[in-house]
Amino acid sequence: YEIRPRDWSSDVCSSDLLYDLEQARIALRGDLGLAVDRGRIVREAVAIVIADLENKGDQSIIARRLRGK
Repeated sequence: YEIRPRDWSSDVCSSDLLYDLEQARIALRGDLGLAVDRGRIVREAVAIVIADLENKGDQSIIARRLRGK
């Protein structure tokens, strides 16, 4: 399955998520001095979640959140 940008933006990026992402970008820049774009934040976040899933499996943060625990 291939995710096309138009699928991703409509299915994944609600206005609330975009707002939260922008707030994170502002906090990283203001509080930590890290000037990064939203794309990099998303790529890093996805990499962290995938690594956690690979390391912890059913105890990973994503598995627990998706189960509602």
